[in-house]
Amino acid sequence: MTSVKFLADEKGLCGFTISGHSSVNCDDELGKIVCSAVSSAAYLTANTITDVIGDKANIDLQDGFMSIRIDTPSKATYQLIEGLKL
Repeated sequence: MTSVKFLADEKGLCGFTISGHSSVNCDDELGKIVCSAVSSAAYLTANTITDVIGDKANIDLQDGFMSIRIDTPSKATYQLIEGLKL
């Protein structure tokens, strides 16, 4: 099961952690699609924060795990993470 936790400071959402896999096994096509969709949204958000907006982020990536926390988020970063949550 995929689990998502959003991190917040006094101004809004400043990070997220996604863990787990959505597929029951390697042959679970629907689970693979869901996992890919979640991963795609998470990577798009993380890359936009760091490479487009330019905020510095603490990122931890492992198999089935992504954590990103921005210590000094810009307004755009707060809005982007809020969009991911929606």
